[in-house]
Amino acid sequence: MTTTVRIATPDEVPILNAIRTSVRENHMTLEQMADYGITPEVIANLLRTTGRAFIANVDGVDAGISIADSAEGNIFAMFVLPDYEGLGLGRLLLAHAEAFLHATGVASAWLEAGAGPGIRAHGFYAHLGWQSDGLMPDGQLRFVKSRAALTQIVAGG
Repeated sequence: MTTTVRIATPDEVPILNAIRTSVRENHMTLEQMADYGITPEVIANLLRTTGRAFIANVDGVDAGISIADSAEGNIFAMFVLPDYEGLGLGRLLLAHAEAFLHATGVASAWLEAGAGPGIRAHGFYAHLGWQSDGLMPDGQLRFVKSRAALTQIVAGG
């Protein structure tokens, strides 16, 4: 198995959206994302300005994504295709997003994980050092991590 991670370009927003809308947990359609103001144009603009997206490729298949926004200091998205879960892609993609935020000098980072009991992402983030910070108004669980605790890998640019 060969795994690579690349920085996504604004032209690759369709790949980001295809992976985002293919997950089982915290699934959303493009229409549901648009209802939250998350459109292809918004994501492309984020990548042109304060954001960076990473795409994990396994043996020629784009299998997972992470997106971080330095202006907000958050991990905006982190998703892996169901057939590629359990291969360490989530950990790898999160490390790249954390390293990007660390390199931009954010004081602390935050992310939200789906609402409801039994969400696997909650345990995943806690295991990787993210601290629960209560519920967001939409019911999602907020996690935080200090700049010092963020992964500091070389994220390929």
